[in-house]
Amino acid sequence: MMEFEEMMIGGGNDGDEDGSRERKEGGKRGRKPGRKASEKSDVKAKLERSRQSARECRARKKLRYQYLEELVADREKAVLALRLEIEKYKVWCKELDDGRIPDGFQELLEEVGALKQEK
Repeated sequence: MMEFEEMMIGGGNDGDEDGSRERKEGGKRGRKPGRKASEKSDVKAKLERSRQSARECRARKKLRYQYLEELVADREKAVLALRLEIEKYKVWCKELDDGRIPDGFQELLEEVGALKQEK
């Protein structure tokens, strides 16, 4: 029974002459015994760099979304302006079909004629 307890507690000799054990690679997880203060500060610095990187990433993402929202708003304004222009031309076509010259139509013809003369 004593031999079993010594093996469980680690009192037995596991092949090391001085009785100290070396950690096998890929062994236990968690903190390693004997960490130095410099290694702890390295971990803190790494965590701070990671936090800073995450802050910068969120800021870039926010700017990208703002840019895209402005782009969408501009395109929606352009679409609205084109729809209004189409509606105006529909009204003009209806009036022309009824034999009337719509308001602004004469100015448009003169403008187009002036452009043709310039070319």
